[in-house]
Amino acid sequence: MSSIKPPVAKKVPAERTHHGDTVVDEYAWLTDKEDPDTIAYLEAENTFLKQQTAHLADLQEQVFQEIKGRTQETDLSVPSRKGAWWYFARTEEGKQYAVSCRVPADGDTPPKIEPGGRLDGEQVILDGNELAGDSAFFSVGVSAISPDGRMLAYSTDYKGDERFTLRFKNLETGELLDDRIEGIFYGGAWSADGSAFFYTRVDDAWRPCQVHRHLLGTQDDVLVYEESDERYWVGIGLTRSERYLVLGAGSKITSEIRILDANDPTGEFRVVRPRKVGVEYGVEDAGDFFYVLHNENAENFELATAPLDDPGTWTPLIAHRDDTRLLEIDAFAGHAVVHFRREGLTGIRILPYARSGADGWRERVETACAADSYEIEFPEPLYDVSPAGNPEFATKRLRLSYTSMITPPSVYDYDLATRELILLKQRPVLGGYDPGDYEQFREWATAEDGTRVPISLVKRKDTAMPAPTVLYGYGSYETSIDPGFSVPRLSLLDRGFVFAVAHVRGGGEMGRRWYEEGKLTRKRNTFTDFVAAARHLKQAGWSERIVARGGSAGGLLMGAVTNLAPEEFAGVVAEVPFVDALNTILDPSLPLTVIEWDEWGDPLHNADVYAYMKGYSPYENVDGRAYPPILAITSLNDTRVLYHEPAKWIARLRATAEGGPFLLKTEMGAGHGGRSGRYDAWREEAFALSWIIERGSKA
Repeated sequence: MSSIKPPVAKKVPAERTHHGDTVVDEYAWLTDKEDPDTIAYLEAENTFLKQQTAHLADLQEQVFQEIKGRTQETDLSVPSRKGAWWYFARTEEGKQYAVSCRVPADGDTPPKIEPGGRLDGEQVILDGNELAGDSAFFSVGVSAISPDGRMLAYSTDYKGDERFTLRFKNLETGELLDDRIEGIFYGGAWSADGSAFFYTRVDDAWRPCQVHRHLLGTQDDVLVYEESDERYWVGIGLTRSERYLVLGAGSKITSEIRILDANDPTGEFRVVRPRKVGVEYGVEDAGDFFYVLHNENAENFELATAPLDDPGTWTPLIAHRDDTRLLEIDAFAGHAVVHFRREGLTGIRILPYARSGADGWRERVETACAADSYEIEFPEPLYDVSPAGNPEFATKRLRLSYTSMITPPSVYDYDLATRELILLKQRPVLGGYDPGDYEQFREWATAEDGTRVPISLVKRKDTAMPAPTVLYGYGSYETSIDPGFSVPRLSLLDRGFVFAVAHVRGGGEMGRRWYEEGKLTRKRNTFTDFVAAARHLKQAGWSERIVARGGSAGGLLMGAVTNLAPEEFAGVVAEVPFVDALNTILDPSLPLTVIEWDEWGDPLHNADVYAYMKGYSPYENVDGRAYPPILAITSLNDTRVLYHEPAKWIARLRATAEGGPFLLKTEMGAGHGGRSGRYDAWREEAFALSWIIERGSKA
C-alpha cells in the first residue's frame, strides 16, 4: 500500500489567559471556517483518511450490504389515528427519505397496509425525496398538521446548519401557500382553529429565545415572547386536548411554563408558576384539571394536580420515591399514563381515573390512583418501553414502543379495558435473523468510589469468550442509553463481537441523583465509571480488546478516557466529539456556552470550575504517552459541536502523542447528525464499523 505523510497542521500561537492562567493554543486558527487554510487542512485530513482506510473498502461494502440486506427497504410505519385520518410514513426501495401519508379513518383499528401497497383515498402529505431533489443534505425540522386536518406546516434545511425555512401547504387542494418564513428553529404549534402558527427563532449563539405568531396569509409576524436570560431556551406546543398552547422557557435546571387558550391565538399567555432556580416542571391538560410533574423538594420528581383556574397550586398525587424517577405524564380523557424509570429500566403505569361514586375531579383522580393504578409487565430482563405518539385525547388504547437488545423495535396497542398488549408490528429483520441466537446480560462494575455502575451487554450465544468488544457510552444531560436493538450492530455480533453499554453517571439510567453525580465538579465520575466498566469487562472474562465509541458529549467521554487510561482501549471512535470543552465553555458567543453553564459549570467567572474543567478537557490534556488508534468524525456545518474541536484535537494528538494512527473525517456538507439520506447514513455506519472490526480483531 502506497503511503502518504499525515497532514501537519501549522502552529500559530494564540494566548488564552483566565484567572491568572495563560495557555498557548497553537491550533486556535482552525476555528476560522472562512480561512482557506482551514478548509485546505480539513480536505488534506480527508485525503489522508481515505489513503489510510482504502484497504477497508471491501469490508465496508460488505457491511453496507449486510445492513441493506437486513432492512426491509419498502416499508411503512403503523398508522396513528388523529381526528378523521390515519397517519403513517412510507419508505421505498432505492429512495433516501420517507414519505408521509394519510388515509380516511374508519373505526379504531389501524388499517392493514402491505408494504408497497396503497389504500383507497391515500393522500401524500410530504415526500422527502421530492423535496430533497439533488441536494446532498436534506432535513425536515417541523411537520405539524392543523387540528382540523386541513393545513400542514413544515420546515426544511438543505445544509445541516439547523436553520430551517417554514412553508404551509393546503392538504385539501395540494396548494403551497405563498407564506414563507426563513431562519426558524425546530418545533411549532397551531392554534385550535388553524388560523395561526407559532414558531421559534434563535439568537446569534443559536439559542432558541423567541416565539413568534404567524397568521396565515399575512406578512407581519408578531413576537409573542422573548427570553432575555441567556441560560434559557424556549419552545411552543399544543396540548393533546388541543385546548391550550404551552410556551416553555427552561434552563438545564429550571422551568417556567406559560399557557394560552388555543382558541384565542392573539391573547396573552399566563404564567403557571414563576421560575424558581432549581425547580423543573411540566403541565398536561387532563380536561377539567392539570397534571403537573415537578421536582420541587422531590429529586426524582412528583406528580401533582392543579385546578384550571389556578394552575400554580399543586396538590400531590404520586409522591416522590428514591428508587423511581418519574419521566413523563400523558393525560387523556379517561386515563393518564406515567412513564418512569427504576433500576435502570423504563416502565409504564396506568392511572384509570374515571371512577363512579367519586364527586369532583380531584376525588376521582385520587381514589382511582390509590385503588386502580397499575404497572404493565414485560417479559425480558432488559428492555426499553415508552408511549409512542398517542395523538388522540379520547381513546381506549395506548400506543407503546418496545425494544430490547435482541428484540427489534415493536409497536403495541395496549387495550385499557382488557389489559391486553396487542402487537401491531415488529420491525422486520431480513436474512434469517433469529433472536434465539443472541442473549443479553446486565453486569455491574465497581467505580473508584465504590458505586456500582450498570453495563448492558449483548452477544451471540456461540461467541467464544473473552471476545472483542465495543463499549459505548454517553453520560451527560441525564440522557439514558437504554437497551435497544440495532440492525448494523448485527454485523459486529455475527463476527464474534460483544456489544456493551456503560450506563455511566451523568446519564439518567439510575435516577436524578445518577445525573447529579456526573455533572459540574463531579463530572470526572462519568469518565472513571467508563474506565471501571472497561476494566470490569476484562477482569470478568467478557472482553479482550475493547473499542470505545461515543458521540457529541459522549465524544467528550471518549477523549477523556483516552487521557485517563489509553492502555485499556484497542481503538476509539469519537463522533462529533465535544473534545475542546474548556475553550468552548469559555466563549459566550458559541452555541454550547452560556446555556451549558448549568451542566458543566462557568469557567469564565469561576476559577475553581476553570481549574476543574482544565483537568479533564481532552484537548487540554493530550500528552506524549502512547494513545490507541482514534477515528474522529465531524461535520463542517455542525452548529452544536463545531468542527474545529475534533480538528484541533487530532492535530495536537498527531503532534504530541505516540501511538495512533489518528484519523479525522469531516463531512463537508452535513450537520450534527451526519449525512441525511438513509443509504448515505448506512454507508457512513458501515465505514465506522469496518474500522471497528479491524481494530477489535487485530491481535
